[in-house]
Amino acid sequence: MPIDRDLALNHVFPVWEGGYTQDDVILYHLGIGAGNPPTAPGELAYTYEKDLKVLPTFGMVACPSAGASPLDLPGIRVDPTRILHGEQIIEVHRPLPPASRLRAQVRITDIFDKGKAALAVLETHVGDAAGTPLWSSSMSLFLRGEGGCGGPRGPDDSHVLPARAPDGVVETRTLPQQALLYRLNGDRNPLHCDPDFARRAGFERPIIHGLCSWGIACKAVCDAALGGDVTRIRRYAARFSGVAFPGETYLTEFWHEGDRILLQARAKERGGALILSNAAITLGAGS
Repeated sequence: MPIDRDLALNHVFPVWEGGYTQDDVILYHLGIGAGNPPTAPGELAYTYEKDLKVLPTFGMVACPSAGASPLDLPGIRVDPTRILHGEQIIEVHRPLPPASRLRAQVRITDIFDKGKAALAVLETHVGDAAGTPLWSSSMSLFLRGEGGCGGPRGPDDSHVLPARAPDGVVETRTLPQQALLYRLNGDRNPLHCDPDFARRAGFERPIIHGLCSWGIACKAVCDAALGGDVTRIRRYAARFSGVAFPGETYLTEFWHEGDRILLQARAKERGGALILSNAAITLGAGS
């Protein structure tokens, strides 16, 4: 079914209301590999309700779509096996509390024509029950085979890596059951657990969620470069350039560049194949 760009851009989604608890935060952190070693103070800060901190990437599971399922959007009816997560951005307006009620509004802000594919952009603005802004996010969905929809090609927002060795490299070994654990945060796409579905989508076996990789890399840099101070992260953006498989080791490389940290993540066991690229964390003073 062809994309109806006007229908998609003019659709008004209802305000979504929900919330999260400390248990939700802890489950998310475990889903991206926190808690190893289990008694380390830095890891307990992610996994124990005493003095619990919240990595900003948790925002994407606190209200993952705010009532707008990426698999069922107005004017965008495509084969779910042809949908890939392209890019993800979060902007943090204030540190995320360990528990909160939420109100969120989502809209489809643009649909770009990439030739052989289309790129749909969804923006979500999230506040607490009193309306105080907490974070905003932008999700890009890469719709394979859906080019020719008539939209603009879109901007080229690239973060060029410095021509020097990285300032740090973090190795993160994932569990064989990493995707099965992470999907308990709410993303039940069978691509991450069903071998038959994964093969139909063109993968040899189920893959790790893109947002899980996104969180793994952010935590790696936060711990290694920021001393675990999650409140210093003001903005985080990354492109999903490749896939990761459960059990693989991530190599997250980072470079300090002024008020930003540029980064990328690679798969150690597959010769350094890219998982995340075009990624940057913008820093603030922290709390």
